[in-house]
This record gives sequence, structure tokens and C-alpha cells, in this order.
Amino acid sequence: MTTPDLAALGSRPCASSLPAIAVHQVCHQFGANRVLNNVNLEVPKGTIIALLGPSGCGKSTLLKLLAGLLHPSSGEIHFGATRVAAGRFSLPPEKRSLGMAFQDYALWPHMNVSQNVTFPLQMRGVRGAEQKQRVMATLERVGLADFAERRPAELSGGQQQRVALARAIVAEPQILLFDEPLSNLDRHLRETLCEEMAVLLRQLGTTAVYVTHDPQEAQALAHCVARMEHGQIARIDHIEPSRVVPFAL
Repeated sequence: MTTPDLAALGSRPCASSLPAIAVHQVCHQFGANRVLNNVNLEVPKGTIIALLGPSGCGKSTLLKLLAGLLHPSSGEIHFGATRVAAGRFSLPPEKRSLGMAFQDYALWPHMNVSQNVTFPLQMRGVRGAEQKQRVMATLERVGLADFAERRPAELSGGQQQRVALARAIVAEPQILLFDEPLSNLDRHLRETLCEEMAVLLRQLGTTAVYVTHDPQEAQALAHCVARMEHGQIARIDHIEPSRVVPFAL
């Protein structure tokens, strides 16, 4: 898998006094099974971090805690200056300024591409000309401007994942979360979309957490890779930008 010239695209994350994401002593368990054990993590603003590890290591559970789909058994999670989870308190997902993309795409089959991408804007009260302009600009960005009226069933797997990516970014969220979004695609298509996402995420400058079990995918996409083992972060590796010429979106 090749990686684009991230340095040429301003790959270094922005400095900030407060991290975009701060996880402090977070534990989570299902019954007697402790899945996360005192996880600590700080993600600077504008950083793309990959959570890498085998099935059962806790990476997807940590992502769901960040999304507000699960509540930590103990510990705290902050997004910037905002506490999103601590004790019995948990801010709901729609209040966290998140964009999310999943491996099963999670597109509404009865809606066309434009309607699927419009939904996050409707939830935020964006209407009229601004809504249409932002949807079309985002579809152009992911190469789907000519597919706005098609239903998900009329698209390939790669095109459906592009729709899911467009829906995740259209509302310009503070944080993007990805749960193995390319795992259902064949190897060649995974490599192509991985490269495109690496360029796009750096252009956006949004803080992103990307879950994967593929080391090459993690290194191609992320500024740093948090390797998880047995419910803990074993180490964090920082990725040096490569010098491969990027493709054009």
C-alpha cells in the first residue's frame, strides 16, 4: 500500500493547549468481562490517530465510548473543554459534534445519495440554499456529484463507503470516528480509498480516530498509531510522512 505525500499537505496536527480528545482512567466491562482497563489517551487537535489491534483488544469498544454509544464503567472522557462522559453523566451522541462512518456503511436504503448526506445538516437545522450547497460540495469532494439521485442499492461497495464518508464530514464536525470502514472492500479498492481518505482528512484538518486491524492501513492514514492489547494501549507510534506523490481527489 502506498501513502501520499502528507508533508506537502500540511500533515502536522495543530498545536492546542487542550487536547481535542482526553480519555482518563477509562474502564469498561460487560458483566464480569473487563474489556478496557484504565485507558489513558490524549489526542491533539487536528491529529488522526489509528487504534490498531486484534479482535477483542478493546479498540471498537473505546470508539463506541467516544461516540456515546456506550457509557464507561469508570473514568472520564473530554472533548476539548467539554466533559462528555463521567460517573453517571454521558452526553448523547448528537450533542458531541461527531461524524461517524462504519464498516457496514449504515446508509438508509429508501433515501438517495443526496438525502443520506443531507441528514446530518437537517439534524443541525441547516436548511435551504446552504444545505444544498454543502451537500453538493461534499459529494464533489468524494467524487460522487453525478450520483446524487441514486439509491444505495445502485452503488458499488466503494461508492457506498464514499457516501458514508460524505455524510460523516458534511456538517464539519469537531471529531470524526471510523470503525473499520474499509474492511468489507476488496484489497485493491481498500488501498485506493485509504489513500484518498488520507489526503481528504489532512485537507479537512479534523481530529479523527480510526479503528483498524490492518497495520498498513493504519500507517497510511494516521499521524500516530495506538497499539492496543488486552484492553490497554500498549504503545503509541508516531508516523513519519512519506514522499509518495498524492493522487488528486
